[in-house]
Amino acid sequence: MGIESMGIADLGCSSGPNTFLLVSHIMDVIHAKFSTVTELRVFLNDLFSNDFNSIFMSLPAFYDKLKQDYNNGRDPDQHVMNPLISAVPGSFYGPLFPRKSMHFVHSSFSLHWLSQVPDGLYNKGKIYMSKSSPQCVLDAYSMQFQKDFAVFLRSRAQEIVDGGRMVLSFMGRPSSDPTAAQGTFYQYELLAQALMAMVSKGLIKEEKVDSFNLPHYAACAEELNLVLQKEGSFIKEHLEPFEVDWDIGGADLDHNTLNGTFDDDQTITSNGQQMANSIRAVVESMLESHFGKEIMDDVFQKYAELVSRHLTNSTTIPKYAVWVISLVKKN
Repeated sequence: MGIESMGIADLGCSSGPNTFLLVSHIMDVIHAKFSTVTELRVFLNDLFSNDFNSIFMSLPAFYDKLKQDYNNGRDPDQHVMNPLISAVPGSFYGPLFPRKSMHFVHSSFSLHWLSQVPDGLYNKGKIYMSKSSPQCVLDAYSMQFQKDFAVFLRSRAQEIVDGGRMVLSFMGRPSSDPTAAQGTFYQYELLAQALMAMVSKGLIKEEKVDSFNLPHYAACAEELNLVLQKEGSFIKEHLEPFEVDWDIGGADLDHNTLNGTFDDDQTITSNGQQMANSIRAVVESMLESHFGKEIMDDVFQKYAELVSRHLTNSTTIPKYAVWVISLVKKN
């Protein structure tokens, strides 16, 4: 007997135009396969601070579009399914759903965020792992990720039916060295340099930079496999890395500027500004709560300059790695 009522969850759903993409894709697959599913229970999860109200306000238009799409293209004998969409606020590093209630769990670009900054860090002049960070800082980040990922897997193992699946995508690194060039660390290395420039200008105290670290970790394959093996609830069906360009708007790099150098008084290139805007959207709230709102424009203007300089001196567009992993719940 096939599944009639299917439970799916999108962890770290955020709020915006892409929130309902997962639901749309799954419904397309269900209708294409003429499955036995007649009820789709959809649970959108993110932190308590997420703007769930805007998601709910956009539901009528989403339902109308679904009805129009399927009326135009479906088989007349096929059941029209309205997904039952609800929100489940809270951290996915812990229980979220009733036991054995989920058939499919998805998370995109969320699991590289840790539940907390590792305890006891002293990472002078840096806000993330760096080539100059002591080994104890690198170890602390790795251990925090392994702890969090194990909690995540244990929690989902209770909630997913036997044979149910998870598909997860998150930032990672191809090398076991967390400060290797292929990793994400250099984006935050430049941001730390921008903050230290504010220290030089007397806008913030150096101790403020020393006491701030990002709750972020880009894991390598060895770390993922180790946690999966130790936790033991899931079969790894697929694990694949993808290289993604830094978000610089798709423009070509300009290598003609002052023969590969960059003047700080020069107009900031659109490439650097695009990258700065992208990172600002992700981390500004964390920086603002620690350093204050009044210096954010100065910080990200300097960051854009530093990114532009880095891009000008690069022979290729810098990249970071993204893991896509497919897991099956063991029977």
